[in-house]
Order: sequence, then structure tokens, then C-alpha cells
Amino acid sequence: MPVNLSEAVRWPADISTSVQMYNEWYLASAPTIFARERAATAAEVSQALEVTQDLTLLSAELLVENPKIISTLRMATCPPVAVDRLIGLAQVNTNLVKAMEEGRLPQRSRRPVLLAESQKIIDVFIRLIDPTIFPWRSPLRTPDASERAKAATIVADRLCAAVSNPILRNAQEQRQLEAIGSWLRNRGYTEHEVAGTAFEMLPPGTFSFRLNVPVDAGGDEDETVNIPIDAVVMPRDASPGDFPLLIEAKSAGDFTNTNKRRKEEATKMRQLTETYGANIRFILFLCGYFGVKYLRYEANEGIDWVWEHRIDDLSLFGL
Repeated sequence: MPVNLSEAVRWPADISTSVQMYNEWYLASAPTIFARERAATAAEVSQALEVTQDLTLLSAELLVENPKIISTLRMATCPPVAVDRLIGLAQVNTNLVKAMEEGRLPQRSRRPVLLAESQKIIDVFIRLIDPTIFPWRSPLRTPDASERAKAATIVADRLCAAVSNPILRNAQEQRQLEAIGSWLRNRGYTEHEVAGTAFEMLPPGTFSFRLNVPVDAGGDEDETVNIPIDAVVMPRDASPGDFPLLIEAKSAGDFTNTNKRRKEEATKMRQLTETYGANIRFILFLCGYFGVKYLRYEANEGIDWVWEHRIDDLSLFGL
């Protein structure tokens, strides 16, 4: 039975309230979250400056031994260089750069190849290092403590700015999951933490976060792929063979990105129904900038939702 998808008359008021709720969270929490991330990132940048002797010592060998510094080096250039842009400029293997971004080297890569590819990367950085942030490189001298601290802060700001949206989105998603968990516990549900439990085998009256649900991969062969589901809840009165309620936590700080990403949920819904049939239940848990176009699209795809500011609507889905 539809809960919110068929109540278009309520959508404008809910959108306004949800935007206000997100804005209040952002103003109260975003500065602290960003500052914490910046402090952690500044420590990484300072370590990279120490390893490279304030960017005066750059070599392929150094990069191979300290692959994580590649993130700092990307943000030390003028202009800062994105991962894909670096791959194109250096004409190196994509897997190498992305592995280095994670602080590791590709498995089974031979050292001579690693050194040759790393030298190409270093050559790009040497040409692009920002002379305004690192004025001591030409003419070469030792920076004082204030110059070093200023450079580390600027590079850390650049690094955090490049990933600020994912940082805040992850923090908001975690807050949403905590809200769902608190709501469920207050109603007698318990969290099921047995690793590897199949989503449809959750005991009645339990829930779990971030479970993988296998769906048909499509194509001719009988293959499956896993799609991550944020929250899976088996109602207390579930009968054997019933599916749990699948909940996708969604937050957004602007209307544009939600309209760009609205097909993601429709794709999940299609994969789930094609694999498990029409009885599978998949809903959204929304907070933020979800406008009429987004809601209409999801409603047309048969996807219902619960607004976080009306979290008690979860009860209308049998919880």
C-alpha cells in the first residue's frame, strides 16, 4: 500500500521541511566535520613534506616507497590535478595511480615497471608544483616553520575541498542510519550482526546495516552481482518466506545532484524485482533537497519513501 508516493499534495510541504532539516544539520555539523577531516589531512600532508624534504626531493624511488604522498603532490600543483587528469598527463596505468591513492602498489607489478611509470608521474609534478605555495624551491632553500605550516594548510584545504561532498554525504548517511537504528530499537527491534547472513534470512524483529543483496547480473549466463542496501529490516510479524524491508538512506545538499542521480534507485528497484519478484520491498529514507521532479520520477518507478522528519511513517510499512 503506497505511503508517500501517492500523496503528491503533501510533497511541497515535505520538501520545504526536509530542506530546512538538512540546512540545520549542515550549519551545526559541517564545520566540525570538515575541520576534523582537515586536521587529519594536514597531518598526512606534513608527513609527505617531511618525506620529500619539503618537496625538494622528488624521485621515482621515493614515490614507490611512499605511494600515499601522491595525493599531496596532486594538490601541490598549479592548478591542482585530479586523478584522471594526472593519468592522462603522465600517460601511465590507471590502476597504478588509483592504487597509490589508497597508499599501496598494484599487486604483481615488477619494480622496474613501477619505477619507470613513477618517474613519468614525478616529471609531471616537477613541472607543475605551485611556486606560490612552495617559494623555497626556486631558488632552493630551507623553508621556515611558518612557511611550511602555511603550505601544509593550503594543500590540506585543497585535498579536503576535493572530497568535501563525499565527506559530508557519508557523515549525513551515518547520522540517518543512526536515526533508523534508534527508531527501531525503541520499538523492540534488535540489530542482527552475524556476518554473512543472507538478507532474506534475518529473524523477525531484527535489522542489519549495509547488507549486500545478490541480484541477477543480466546477460546470457546465470551470474549475480551484489548491490549494497543501507538498512534491512525483518518485521516482527513476518512469516516464513517473507522478504525484509530494504531501505536506502539518501541525503542531498542541492536539487541538481538528486535529479542527476535519480536513475540509480530505479536501477536497483528493477534489479530487485527482476530477481525476487513483485513482493520485494525497497524504499528510500530521504533528508535534504529532493524536489518534485525527483519524487515524481521515483513514484513513477514504483519507489516509495519516508521523510526523515516523518520517520514514524516507517510504521506504515509494517515495522
